[in-house]
Amino acid sequence: MDGPNRTLNVALVGPAGSGKTTLLESLAFVAGAVPRRGRANDGFVVGDASAEAKARQMTTEVTAAHILHDDVELTLLDTPGAVELAQEGRNVLPGVDLAIVVVEPVGERMIAAAPFLHLLDSLDVPHVVFINKMDRSDQRYRDLLDSIRMVSARPVVPHQYAIGRGESLVGYVDLLTEQAYQYQAGQASSKIAVPEDYREREQQARAEMLETLADFDDDLLEVLLEDQEPPTEQVLRDLQKTLGADQVVPVFMGIAEQDMGIRRLLEALEREAPMAEVAAARVGLDGDGPPVVQVLKTVHQAHAGKLSLARVWRGPVKDGMTVGGNRLSGVFRLLGGEQKSVGEAPTGAVVGLGRLDDAATGQALTTHGEAPALPTAPIMAPMYALAIRPENRADEVKLSAALAKLTEEDPSLVVESDPELRQTLLWGQGDVHVKLALERLSSKYKLTVTGTRPATPYRETIRKSASAHGRHKKQSGGHGQFGDVKIDIRPLGRGEGFLFENRIVGGAVPKQYIPAVEEGAREFFQKGPLGFPVVDVAVTLTDGQYHSVDSSEMAFKMAVALALKDGLPRCGPVLLEPIDEVTVSVPSEHTSKVLQLVTQKRGQILGFEPKADWPGWDEVRVHLPHGEMTDLVINLRSQTQGVGFFEWTRDRLEVVPDKIAEEVVASNPAAA
Repeated sequence: MDGPNRTLNVALVGPAGSGKTTLLESLAFVAGAVPRRGRANDGFVVGDASAEAKARQMTTEVTAAHILHDDVELTLLDTPGAVELAQEGRNVLPGVDLAIVVVEPVGERMIAAAPFLHLLDSLDVPHVVFINKMDRSDQRYRDLLDSIRMVSARPVVPHQYAIGRGESLVGYVDLLTEQAYQYQAGQASSKIAVPEDYREREQQARAEMLETLADFDDDLLEVLLEDQEPPTEQVLRDLQKTLGADQVVPVFMGIAEQDMGIRRLLEALEREAPMAEVAAARVGLDGDGPPVVQVLKTVHQAHAGKLSLARVWRGPVKDGMTVGGNRLSGVFRLLGGEQKSVGEAPTGAVVGLGRLDDAATGQALTTHGEAPALPTAPIMAPMYALAIRPENRADEVKLSAALAKLTEEDPSLVVESDPELRQTLLWGQGDVHVKLALERLSSKYKLTVTGTRPATPYRETIRKSASAHGRHKKQSGGHGQFGDVKIDIRPLGRGEGFLFENRIVGGAVPKQYIPAVEEGAREFFQKGPLGFPVVDVAVTLTDGQYHSVDSSEMAFKMAVALALKDGLPRCGPVLLEPIDEVTVSVPSEHTSKVLQLVTQKRGQILGFEPKADWPGWDEVRVHLPHGEMTDLVINLRSQTQGVGFFEWTRDRLEVVPDKIAEEVVASNPAAA
């Protein structure tokens, strides 16, 4: 028996709740890879097998499912739909041949698909749209198509046209062949005649499809201009060509929960999806040379070591082969939580590779020579953090090692150590993302870790100048301690830091003690009268006294500390807070809500404008106090259908309003 003629790797992406995992289960069942289709209430047969996914009833990580159907080796990669977990899906997209964007049949929710469509366009990954749950919508099909067009930068091409809607949904017309089909739950659709009241709508939708394809094919355009009917084979070739070049976005429909429309989708994948060679050309790789693989996902398994989900760009890759300096300890086909050792993987396959210990997600590896530079998905900027610590202090070293593995698996998790505030921050994409990481620390590494709101790195400065005198004198037998300084204290401009000036004349303070005065001032400024580090202050040493026997560097450090302790409170100390420059990306219909949210958080609006290459989106630039950033992403998503996001950088320090400053100082045990 001959083996499969081709390999095909398809990612399932789309907003949470659209039914991607249900589609995975249906495709696996219809293709004969599993004996029954899994359902949410039994944890699914293929997808969502992890403890976290079952507990949350949502996809939390990429699931790979290998399916052999007809003469095609098909690997499906089900990705999380939650915006906070999107990096999982982003990482695998550069290694697939095609993506299916799964959406619900609700026009106002189509905006949630925009981030997925934009990312696919930026990576030049061919993609189609599958409108799922068609039995739950009363919206007209052409209105749903228009809603997709509003958020897609590529022309949308309907491949099918719905007959009926909602509970009255009958089936569809295939616009390629103009054959109508009636859905039958759990079975292949049956052929029917196109209903008379749908014939005009079908003809119009087909004409729109052909006109769009003709924009990329002069031969087809000529046929249409001559008012001729193009052959089905020519239209099919144009669909294959334009889809493979990521020039159009074909649209399919169905009801995955009832296996309706799934056979037609599977047929289209096998007939119209681009070949592996097209994807290789997209990333600039030809077929000549040593084997090349690219890591798409990293998993640290509890008892089996490190497993890398990888695309074989150039093969074959065999068990025991040395790749990137690592000797492979297995080549596996994956079906959910199951691993099947296959020994060898051909060009184009997506497989599990054992013990690529030195390989990181996104990295390209080869058997010898220098690995080629291959496209990778951008890492999402962190937007939310918790200050974490192990309940058992003895687990700190173990926690550090576990965090290193978590961040290797998910590059959008970032660990930051803040020695000033004595806290370790775990950054992610939101509350769910970070707390899911804490759950994994517990379930995989047996670590109980608590997370709290991060402390804000406040600073303090002064508003006016003052002079101060400090004398440190102590006699305790033998050599005593003596240091005497007079200083002037004055404020500096914001961002100027600390300035020390020496204006001693006549040797009132010997030169060897001047550096000690400066060092003593720097040490004192680590905590001012309000309890926070002091910035933007100048100290000038104007006079002093010393003793030939009892003076020392330490004595002068103590003297300047006494002078500052006396003088700083008389300089009008004020609290400073960090201000961040934030760029918020949001659907235009929600821009006004974002402006209101920023105002409520004491933010300053700098302006907004349409977001480049994002149809229907705005970009809002603001200055926002860092302390108000803690829950910004939670508030933002609650007001933008869960799709708003932002990037930020630290900008400057600014005086805290008096009322808030009083509350901060009152709650700070380090305040004088």
